[in-house]
Amino acid sequence: MLTRIDHIGIACRDLDATVEFYRATYGFEVFHTEVNEEQGVREAMLRINRTDDGGASYLQLLEPTREDSAVGKWLAKNGEGVHHIAFGTADVDGDAEAVRSKGVRVLYDEPRTGSMGSRITFLHPKDCHGVLTELVTSAEAAAGH
Repeated sequence: MLTRIDHIGIACRDLDATVEFYRATYGFEVFHTEVNEEQGVREAMLRINRTDDGGASYLQLLEPTREDSAVGKWLAKNGEGVHHIAFGTADVDGDAEAVRSKGVRVLYDEPRTGSMGSRITFLHPKDCHGVLTELVTSAEAAAGH
């Protein structure tokens, strides 16, 4: 069962400048940064709030590290802006299978490693009214805590 909006992914050309905008404009501070070589991005997670289910809601700022990454290609085509929305779940495997059984294409056969050690998969935007949708189980939830 989806429990919350985990994060909204925002593609940007300059991660440092975009982080500074969100810090100066809204007071959001960086909670976590990492480079995900597999996905070809450098990212910053800005925590917005904690949630009742023990999770949190974030803005995920994504700067491509290479032009041929999914975010790099998307940025070249669409420019900066909202890239995807991610919903939190305690069971990414089960929820991905449930959505797949309803005819929605799940982009990964098995969930992959995402930000902060989470387990993730994506749903095809053409099956989700034009919205690239991610399902996320936090590392903490995946470990059963």
